[in-house]
Amino acid sequence: MESGRAARPALEGRRILLGITGSIAAYKAAVLCRLLKTAGAEVRVVMTPLAKQFITPLTMATLSKNPILVEFFDPENGAWNSHISLGEWADCLLIAPATANTLAKMRGGVADNLLLTTYLSARCPVVVAPAMDLDMYAHAATQENLHTLAGRGVEIVEPADGELASGLVGKGRMAEPEEIVAFLDALFSRTGKKKTLQGKRFVVTAGATIEAIDPVRYITNHSTGKMGYAIAGELARRGAEVELVSGRTALPTPAGVTRRDVLSADEMFEASATAFDKADGAVMCAAVADYTPAEVSETKLKKGEGDLCLALRRTRDIAAHLGARKGSRMLVGFALETDHEEANAEAKLVKKNFDFVVLNSLRDAGAGFRGDTNKVTLIDRTNREELPLMSKNDVAVRIVDKIETLLAGR
Repeated sequence: MESGRAARPALEGRRILLGITGSIAAYKAAVLCRLLKTAGAEVRVVMTPLAKQFITPLTMATLSKNPILVEFFDPENGAWNSHISLGEWADCLLIAPATANTLAKMRGGVADNLLLTTYLSARCPVVVAPAMDLDMYAHAATQENLHTLAGRGVEIVEPADGELASGLVGKGRMAEPEEIVAFLDALFSRTGKKKTLQGKRFVVTAGATIEAIDPVRYITNHSTGKMGYAIAGELARRGAEVELVSGRTALPTPAGVTRRDVLSADEMFEASATAFDKADGAVMCAAVADYTPAEVSETKLKKGEGDLCLALRRTRDIAAHLGARKGSRMLVGFALETDHEEANAEAKLVKKNFDFVVLNSLRDAGAGFRGDTNKVTLIDRTNREELPLMSKNDVAVRIVDKIETLLAGR
């Protein structure tokens, strides 16, 4: 290992194809390339014609130690730059910066330069680091493009808030090179795992259900679905066939996961029960309503002079239903509690016939809904393991590790 090389073992020997597009943030690509090389990666660079106006090919060639590719063929000698060969060579296609224009073309399948044709040919993970002005980033078209690309498996390094080239302040500046390298390191650490769950089928529920009161109003909760989506993605990375039964959320579908969208608790019950029939296990992470309006008004309820009382009925308990007929299959539950946490979680473990339950408390800072972190305790019939505060992706890794351990012991 070279002296001073950063401790990024997952990047050692990886082949990174760095795509640079026409953004003022292109100057950061020089630092990014140097950091990747320092981490032990091999880097080749493809630039769009406009990118050359922001950073020179000579700079990138010097840093990458490879010729820079811009056109489909070399105008000097006619040599063909094969986008297919580039896509086959790369362990990862990293486009940084990725402009709004490039993201839109990627979504539409436009192939009017070497970088875009390489994207369409790539068989490796694709990562984009968007860079643009705040209004361009916030525009519905850009957000829809990002959502669609993420649904196709493209990994997105979120842009940062800060001062932009326009002088405005907001979200849109490309993530710092150090953050992008850390993102790639984490990506390879995850995807480098063996396919230990190959041949297994899992159902994962995630997100919040919506219980209609009338055509306008409904009862729901604060769940974003982030924890369930992280678990579904981790199971898929380890080779499992995953069906994600999802309440309403803005999250993209994890790569390799089949997603079924539902709204109400009743819809989630039916979808989960059907999927479980052919599954080897299930992880019940959704925040499902315990009660739903006894009657749904066909017209909007009007405001009156007095109070309004709603009659609610119990919804069907999905976890208990699956637990009653799981047999030797794996069933994992979640318990989000606000008081008597461990006692309530242990009672749920037995009552619903879980193999283990994931307890988290809203009283723990950084745990629960909305955020990107969680603090949980894994409880089974004989042991409990309290985990420190960590990212939800890391929590998902630990949960799937425990699933593998229990499966191996059967």
